[in-house]
Amino acid sequence: MNTNGLKYTVNLSFEEIKLPPFEEMLILGKNSPHGKQGVSKSFELLIPNGFAIIDTDHKNVDCVFVNKRILSKIPEEKILRILQTNVFPYVSEQEILKVDFKVKVSFKIVEED
Repeated sequence: MNTNGLKYTVNLSFEEIKLPPFEEMLILGKNSPHGKQGVSKSFELLIPNGFAIIDTDHKNVDCVFVNKRILSKIPEEKILRILQTNVFPYVSEQEILKVDFKVKVSFKIVEED
């Protein structure tokens, strides 16, 4: 084998990932390559009882997988309203979208008797 001065340059980087590769929400398009049942089974293997499935009637969105920690802070109906207004219009029916959905709870006045 004659290399005639052939030289290789390799750029290499790596980083740790977590499974699943999202923490808060995953939006599943109606015709995404992975179906709701398959994604659900995968999550149950990775994080048993960690995510709830919220079905939608949106034309492009099949369902939303929501971390149950979020549901302990904000009602499902409010989450869907926020997503329908701000995210769903940008979802194509073939997509799976990761959504960063941070919830901060604050009170102005707390009074106790």
